[in-house]
Amino acid sequence: MKYDYLVVGAGLFGAAFAREAADAGKKVLVIDRRPHIAGNVYTEKQAGINVHVYGAHIFHTNDRRVWDYVNRFAVFNRFTNSPIANYKGEIYSLPFNMYTFNKMWGVVTPEEARAKIETQRAEIKGEPRNLEEQAISLVGRDIFEKLVKGYTEKQWGRDCRDLPAFIIRRLPVRFTYDNNYFNALYQGIPTGGYTKMVSRMLEGIEVRLSEDYLADKAGWDAMAGRVIYTGAVDAYFDYSLGRLEYRSVRFENETLDIPSFQGNAAVNYTDRETPWTRIIEHKWFEFGRDEDGNEIPGTVISREYSAEWKPGDEPYYPVNDEKNGELYGRYRELANAEKNVVFGGRLGLYRYYDMDQVIAAALEAAAAELS
Repeated sequence: MKYDYLVVGAGLFGAAFAREAADAGKKVLVIDRRPHIAGNVYTEKQAGINVHVYGAHIFHTNDRRVWDYVNRFAVFNRFTNSPIANYKGEIYSLPFNMYTFNKMWGVVTPEEARAKIETQRAEIKGEPRNLEEQAISLVGRDIFEKLVKGYTEKQWGRDCRDLPAFIIRRLPVRFTYDNNYFNALYQGIPTGGYTKMVSRMLEGIEVRLSEDYLADKAGWDAMAGRVIYTGAVDAYFDYSLGRLEYRSVRFENETLDIPSFQGNAAVNYTDRETPWTRIIEHKWFEFGRDEDGNEIPGTVISREYSAEWKPGDEPYYPVNDEKNGELYGRYRELANAEKNVVFGGRLGLYRYYDMDQVIAAALEAAAAELS
């Protein structure tokens, strides 16, 4: 066999595993069905701006080991995620904090805000039966109606009363004037974009793009002793047990000859009537400047529309309900029986991962493989 490892997928999981294997002296081939590396964190230059082609990705972690690892391949800026919510022209701070409560009710102190929320939470008696009741039990009716209901229904394509309560197990509520959404110890965007970072992770490793592993699985398998598969687990088994469900996202991009469209990287539109869930203005991820520190004159925005996934779409978010959990459990049994294949990443494990979790999982998989 020509290679020790065939890595299917050049996203964060695949790139991190490939880097570790190559550094351990293994012969590695990375392939990807897309014409580019970096998976869903792929960024490309448009009008001098690093555009997050598959949606906003802000790196954040409390794991020092992961932070040190990614800093081997990129210099991270100090970007802090501070999104805002637009409800029919009313602007609110996210996550829910004292700025939010002051705008909503005119309260000034944490005690006043707590009392207001406690009063509104009391309308839910007993165990919440659906997402609407769960959200109200956490943050009250006013915040639910303006900042949760419409956005959530657009995200899932279903009424909040028809969604299970466990989807919103908790909602971040801060009784401080703190707009740092992630509240993570380490946070930022790689200077020059994620594609540049992943390219450095894959330096010296053979990469072939626009190659469909599943179109010739036997042929690819014959080239390597072990396969690291980061594609969809149900697709690997040719959907033999049925299709897992996902939510997808559609983007409408616009390049504008103005210095600023919305003055913030991310604005969520939380009313049900606005068809998009949010607008991303990409230049603000790098403070409106290029890598030489020059101000960028124009701007690029992306409107995001949530959609039910169908074959041919990009799968973004696993639908982690009971039905899909049971189906994935059956696929997981098939995956465990594959002797020379390691399944990893968001699609391979049918699990929503933050970027730091993807890299941590890849490093753990590599340690287990290479020890």
